[in-house]
Amino acid sequence: MAKVRELDEQYVAGTYGRFPVELASGQGSLVRDFDGKEYIDMGSGIAVTGFGVADGAWVAAVTEQLGRIQHSSNLYYTEPCARLAEQLCQRTGLKKVFFSNSGAEANECAIKVARKYAMERRGPEHYHIITLRNSFHGRTLTTLAATGQDAFHRLFQPLTPGFLHVEAGDLAGLRRLTEDYPCAAVMVEPVQGEGGVLPLSPEFFQGAEALCREKDLLLIVDEVQTGNGRSGQLYAFQHYGVSPDVVTTAKGLGGGLPIGATLLGEKAQNVLGRGDHGSTFGGNPVACAGALNILSRIDEALLAQVREKSAYIFSELEGAPGVKGVSGLGLMIGIQTEKPAGEVLAACREAGVLCLTAKDRLRLLPALNIPFPLLERAVDVIRAACA
Repeated sequence: MAKVRELDEQYVAGTYGRFPVELASGQGSLVRDFDGKEYIDMGSGIAVTGFGVADGAWVAAVTEQLGRIQHSSNLYYTEPCARLAEQLCQRTGLKKVFFSNSGAEANECAIKVARKYAMERRGPEHYHIITLRNSFHGRTLTTLAATGQDAFHRLFQPLTPGFLHVEAGDLAGLRRLTEDYPCAAVMVEPVQGEGGVLPLSPEFFQGAEALCREKDLLLIVDEVQTGNGRSGQLYAFQHYGVSPDVVTTAKGLGGGLPIGATLLGEKAQNVLGRGDHGSTFGGNPVACAGALNILSRIDEALLAQVREKSAYIFSELEGAPGVKGVSGLGLMIGIQTEKPAGEVLAACREAGVLCLTAKDRLRLLPALNIPFPLLERAVDVIRAACA
């Protein structure tokens, strides 16, 4: 551990506040550090390893594809890319997919689609995109501008212009912005993950969709963290009865390999033409083979388990000593604690449970298939740490 930490601090850019744990191996929802100490993983790589660490079926799918062809440029067709796009469209009702490597890239693509759509229909001044305060959409200059948190903006001015922010729930404010500025789209997260694990209300989400239809704006739904079964549906927008024009996703889609996807609905499916966008690694056959395996196992039986486990966590922690409130959707849960969240996090880690934080809350993002006995043990530790 000491040697790795020394190398990291000497050679890796110091952008991360790392915890004092060197993860060396694991299986499922159990991970081990360099010294052999075992932890229950309640973070799954920030909602990435939805079937846990070293998942056998995923490893087999990725390994098989590695033995065929590991990369092809997008000048050629590859089967995993085409099959994955087919599955995403068939299971969401959207029409086409652009593949990239991350959530930020997926959101960049969505922003380009929205601006081209509005420019062609109403003129180049219709470039404004409305997002929500407390949102998070990525760390590129443009997705930082889309992010509705000033703390992310101050060091990197000037950001990409054209982004407006409104409070979640403020439909009147949203309407005012669409009337005061020539707009292209409204972009929302169904659950504000980095903003504290706060779900949108159905009234606001559905009202935003209705306003987009009235004004001919694209409704972009950022499902980078909420997607791929995390919410208890395949995608969180499916809880709300809305029909997005664009959906972005990443994280849990790849199972541990980098992949992003921008799903385009009826209005947006033909906006991008040849040469309008591209990605060297987007649609990589190995990443797509892994994602196909993940997607094939997110069925109704698994989603029902996600909802059941979510209800268990809420029932055990709401009203528990030291817990001020619990929020979230599915296995994306925020716990507002009386103690500082960092203190609770450290106590959980010492007791063998790895959690995360979001704003002033403890954040839980366990694997979708975490066994109930492990989940119960982890919740017991979390409850004790909060008290």
